Amino acid sequence: MRPLHRETHLIERIGWLRAAVLGANDGLISTASLIVGVAAASPGRTEVLVAGAAGLVAGAMSMAAGEYVSVSSQSDTEQADLARERKELAEQPEAELAELTKVYVDRGVAPGLAGEVAKQMMAKDALATHARDELGLSAHVVARPVQAALTSALTFAAGAAFPLAVAALAPATSLAWIVSVAALAGLAVLGALGAKVGGAGLLTPTLRVTFWGAVAMAVTAAIGALVGRAV
Repeated sequence: MRPLHRETHLIERIGWLRAAVLGANDGLISTASLIVGVAAASPGRTEVLVAGAAGLVAGAMSMAAGEYVSVSSQSDTEQADLARERKELAEQPEAELAELTKVYVDRGVAPGLAGEVAKQMMAKDALATHARDELGLSAHVVARPVQAALTSALTFAAGAAFPLAVAALAPATSLAWIVSVAALAGLAVLGALGAKVGGAGLLTPTLRVTFWGAVAMAVTAAIGALVGRAV
């Protein structure tokens, strides 16, 4: 008998992939837009680099804090639901068995078989069974605040470092254009990479992130130019 192979599903990556893609794209777009906006208002390289570095640090910290708070809220909700299920299992086991049986019946299992499956599953681990089949909670989708915060902060910083490095090396006279083109190329790579890791098609995600990155930089550059003239 051939041994069963272990399947690795792409959905298992969703916890860190979402935070990583969001962090890297946000870091690249926001820092590139900030650099382009400042460059449009003031041609001095020092001002541009200071603004970019400040944007990198502030953005990374903001992403970490925002992800931690938002994912912690999700985790709190999950834990509250689990606590309620634990209490109901202790106080109303028969009602919970009937509830789980109905879940399986609604999915297409014959009523008699559904009842037997529900009994066996609850005998093994009742809380885990209800968490998975009733609440939809499983290991690869459960909220992990620290993982999300660290992933977002690190990937934001990595994404932001790219346009900042380009700005440090580009000629001051064409800094804004060079950073813009490099940032769009970087966004295209990130879009394709995120799609590849997530198992999606390459074209649509790549075009989507590149288009909105171009819009963000164009709007910021226009505002920077207007403010620069006014000041």
